[in-house]
Amino acid sequence: MLKVGLTGGIGAGKSAVAQLLAEHGAPIIDADALAREVVAPGTPGLAEIVAAFGDEVLLPDGSLDRPALGRIVFADPEQRRRLEKITHPLIGEETFRRMDAYADRPVVVHDVPLLAEGRMEGLYDCVIVVEAPREVRLTRLEQRGLPRAEAEGRMSTQATDEQRRAIATYVIDNAGTLDDLRRQVDEIWTKLTS
Repeated sequence: MLKVGLTGGIGAGKSAVAQLLAEHGAPIIDADALAREVVAPGTPGLAEIVAAFGDEVLLPDGSLDRPALGRIVFADPEQRRRLEKITHPLIGEETFRRMDAYADRPVVVHDVPLLAEGRMEGLYDCVIVVEAPREVRLTRLEQRGLPRAEAEGRMSTQATDEQRRAIATYVIDNAGTLDDLRRQVDEIWTKLTS
């Protein structure tokens, strides 16, 4: 199995690339989806978060209030590290369980937003980095409903384009059209499967 790490800054278009790779038949392990699963109501992960950050990070239905938690952890690096100490081991354990389930597949893609920040490139046979200009990313995030100031705050906590490029096997430029993106993904898929 070829283990592929897929990463990119918030708003760069990593999810679009993951979708295109899935269309080629690659199983996608989505770290963000796993991050939600390990803190679902009734999980030990959610209980640990509430113990660390208090009931104000819960919605009335008992689920995690992600925006409330985000305001805490994106404003304070120490609080972010505190959250990561809870969630990262849980996400890692579930990731390895899913990778084992795909052991018979030729290519498995792990979609990891903070791959560079976590210095996880050594876990993969190759790393695909998705890039787009900062202003394009901010516009995309605003269109998704994330206020510009919050988007900029999140971007400031992430690796720079240069840091991500330093660990990249392949870099995808997602400043153009969907056809441009598809063409780049097709070329990379050919290389991954040759």
